[in-house]
Amino acid sequence: MAVASSSSSSPSTSSSPVPSAAHRRRLNDVERDAIDYAGRPCGDDVDDDDDGGGHSGHGAGVVAGVRALFSARRSKRASVVDQAWLRNAVACLLGLAVVAGLVLSSHQAGGGGAGRLVQRVDIGDGEVLGWTEENITSVARRPPDPPMPQIWMTPDSEGYSKCIERPKKHDRMNNATAGYILVDANGGLNQMRLGISDMVAVAKLMNATLVIPTLDHKSFWTDSSDFKDIFDAEHFKKTLDDDILIVDSLPPAYKGLKPYMRAPTSWSKASYYRAFARTLKKAKVVKFTHTDSRIVNNRLPPSIQRLRCRANYEALRFNKRIEELSNTLVDRLRNGSNHYIALHLRYEKDMLSFTGCSHNLKHQEADELKEMRLKVRHWKEKEINSREKRLQGGCPMTPREVAIFLRAMGYPSSTKIYIVAGEIYGGHSMDALKAEYPYTYTHYSLATVDELEPLKQYQNRLAAVDYNVALQSDVFVYTYDGNMAKAVHGHRRFEGFRKTINPDRKKLVELIDKLNEGILTWNEFQSEVKIHHKNRLGGPYQRLAGQSPKQEEYFYANPLPGCLCKRTQMIK
Repeated sequence: MAVASSSSSSPSTSSSPVPSAAHRRRLNDVERDAIDYAGRPCGDDVDDDDDGGGHSGHGAGVVAGVRALFSARRSKRASVVDQAWLRNAVACLLGLAVVAGLVLSSHQAGGGGAGRLVQRVDIGDGEVLGWTEENITSVARRPPDPPMPQIWMTPDSEGYSKCIERPKKHDRMNNATAGYILVDANGGLNQMRLGISDMVAVAKLMNATLVIPTLDHKSFWTDSSDFKDIFDAEHFKKTLDDDILIVDSLPPAYKGLKPYMRAPTSWSKASYYRAFARTLKKAKVVKFTHTDSRIVNNRLPPSIQRLRCRANYEALRFNKRIEELSNTLVDRLRNGSNHYIALHLRYEKDMLSFTGCSHNLKHQEADELKEMRLKVRHWKEKEINSREKRLQGGCPMTPREVAIFLRAMGYPSSTKIYIVAGEIYGGHSMDALKAEYPYTYTHYSLATVDELEPLKQYQNRLAAVDYNVALQSDVFVYTYDGNMAKAVHGHRRFEGFRKTINPDRKKLVELIDKLNEGILTWNEFQSEVKIHHKNRLGGPYQRLAGQSPKQEEYFYANPLPGCLCKRTQMIK
C-alpha cells in the first residue's frame, strides 16, 4: 500500500529545490517503507541499454523507481548523472507496468475472470440422464464482460416502413351485408389473435358483417376470458369501421336462425371465400368453428394483405388494464437501465412433452413427459428419441443453453431478462440461467400481488401482458418456434425492425457440445456463434412463396411484402 500512496502523492509534491522539514520527513518515511517492503531497488547503476532490472520483483522495481524520483527531486544539482538516474528510474517504472499488465492479462485468460460460470448446476441426486452430462471446463476460461453497446442496436431497416393505408376505393360505403359471420377463435392467445385478424379479411372478401369473436375456453389453459376481457372492443370496431361492419351480437331478427356451421379449409385462397359468400346469402348466418391458418400467406390482393395488418397491429389493442400493467412492468425493467431482453423460453411441460425433449432433466421428469404425451390423443408422434431430436435442432433450448448463447452474443451478466413463458419445467432447470443472469424476472416477480390479482387465474390475460412487454423490449429472443414467437417477431418487424434474435438451434447444439467436450475454446465458440447469427437479428428480407403454405414463412411472422414498403426519398 505504501507504493500506491507514494506514486499518487508524487504529482502533488512541491517543485521547490529546497523541501521543507515536513516534506523531508515524508520523503524519508516513503523511502524507508519502500525499502522495508521490497528489499532492494530496480537496479543499481544501470545504463540505458540494461534490461537486467526485469528480473527483480514487482515491488522492488516500483520502490526503486519511487526512491529515484524522490531523490531526483531533492537534488540540489541538475547534473548529468542525476538526469540519467531519473531517466533510468522512469524507464524502469514503465517496463514494470508493462510486465504487470502482461501477467494480469495472462491470469485472466487462464480463467481468473470467470465470474459466474455458465454451467449445469449439480442437483446432487445422481438421477440426471447419463447422456446429458456436460463438461463445461472451457466455459470457465472466457474473458470478463466487455462493454458492447452494439448488442442493443436495431438492425438497418434498409428503407422499409409501414404501408397499410386504406385505398379510398375500398372504403365501406354503406351497411349492406351478405349476412353475419360468427367466429369461434381457437387455440391460445396468439393463435386466436392472428386467426381473428384473418377473419376480418374474410369478412371483407365475403362482404359480411363480423360479430365480435368468441374466444377458446377449452384449450390447454382452459381460460374463460371473453374478447372484452383481453381486447379493447370499441377500439377494434372503430379502427376497422371503414373496412367492415362489426357488431357486438346478432340483431334480434337473426338470433333465432340456426347458423350454417363450417370449419374453413386451411390455407384457403380469396376465391374460396368469395364463392362461400353465396352460402352466406342463403343461410344469413354462418359460424366458423376454427380460425387458425384459414387463409393463404401469399397471392392475396394487396388491399386484403394491408387489412390483415391493420386488424392485427392496430385494431387488436389490449384493454386498458392489460396495457397499463404491461407498461408498468416495462418502466420497472428500465429503471436504472435503458435496456432489457424479453426471452421467450419454451421450456414448458406441454412443449417438452409434445416435442419429446428431455435434455438436462432427471429420469423421473423425462418419464412424466412421456406419460403426458401418450395420454394426449391428438399428438400423433408418441415414441421420440430425445437425443436425436435435439441434435436435429428440434428441441426448445434449455435455460443453460440460452445462458451460454447470450454470453457468446456479448450480453453481460448485468443484463435484465424478462421471461415470456408459462411455468418452466424441471426442479433445477433455471438454476444455470439465474446464476449467470441474476436479474431475471417474470410477471410474477416484477408485478405486485394486487396488480396481478385480477389476472392471475387467466393465462391468456397474462400472456397479453407478456406480449406487450416483449413487443417493447430492446431485444426479443425466442428459443423455439410457436405462435407467440411468430406474432411478436412480425409485430417487431412492423414497428421498425426491432432487434429479434432467432437462434439456429441445430448449429448451437453442435457448437455447445464441442465447447463442453473441450474441442472449442471459449473464444472460438463465441466467434462461431456470432458468425452464424449475424443475419438472424430481425432485419428485413422478402417473404417468399413456397411449394405449399405449410412450407413457407407465415405472413404474420414477416409481413414483408404486404405491409412494409421501401419508399425512396430524395436527399437534398
